[in-house]
Amino acid sequence: MLFPLIETIAKRLNQFSIDYMIIGGQAVLVYGEARLTKDIDITLGLGPEELDRVLACLEGTGFETLTKEAEKFVHDHKVLPLRDNNTGLRIDLIFSISPYEREALTRTRSILIGKTMVRFVSPEDLVIHKMISPRARDWEDAKGVLLKNPVLDREYIRRWLREFDQALTTDYLDTFTKLEERLK
Repeated sequence: MLFPLIETIAKRLNQFSIDYMIIGGQAVLVYGEARLTKDIDITLGLGPEELDRVLACLEGTGFETLTKEAEKFVHDHKVLPLRDNNTGLRIDLIFSISPYEREALTRTRSILIGKTMVRFVSPEDLVIHKMISPRARDWEDAKGVLLKNPVLDREYIRRWLREFDQALTTDYLDTFTKLEERLK
């Protein structure tokens, strides 16, 4: 895991009182199976309208914005892509806009990295993130999290997958149910 860089980012977000959670491959390393990942995905507890606050937080950090028109890009994609100039690694700051993301931010787990408490997505929310992805790799990640964390709030997972299914006309819950059956 990219512990020193994650610690640096967490310190900065904490200093600016910006709510956040580490998601994606770095969270999979905490809750699931080890795998290669060379980026850091972070959901922020801010909407895109607070981009200026995030940019102020990043001043002097050595993080470079990877888009020339940050405001337009964030407005269109809800993500601010960055590169750490010291390591060359990519960091995606994801602006939260949905009730689901807002709830997930209240369920984070703090893990000590170096001397800093860093907020990671809960394992349940990580499973949800992975199940709503179209990539088979993400479903494998969800499987690993389920295997390593047998005592999860599966009703919480099902509730949100059901809500996504209704809102988006998808079949995430069915895919999750099939994954659970294969794990038995």
